[in-house]
Amino acid sequence: MGFEGDLWRLMRQEELLGEIAIDGADFPWLHGHFMPTPAFEEVRPWFDESLALLEAEEYERFDTSYDRIADALALVAPSGPVAEFLLHINDGRAWFRWSDEPVDEP
Repeated sequence: MGFEGDLWRLMRQEELLGEIAIDGADFPWLHGHFMPTPAFEEVRPWFDESLALLEAEEYERFDTSYDRIADALALVAPSGPVAEFLLHINDGRAWFRWSDEPVDEP
């Protein structure tokens, strides 16, 4: 299954925050060029914070920080919205994994 060339969208309700042009895959991750809209600036700090916490290996704080992204935003594949996703954005690049089904947590 090839993903290169696919265009994914980051949405906040009906507002487009940016698009990801897929240019690579390393299962289960997809990678691509992120093209933000001006509206993305409002949520950019969320991504900066979550990535900084992840890199600092502060996993509990990362989970709490990332919940804000997962609760407020949607990732839309070419075929439609995905149920769950983990998305990182930094320096014009995006990398993410997703699930078509909600992930049940214990």
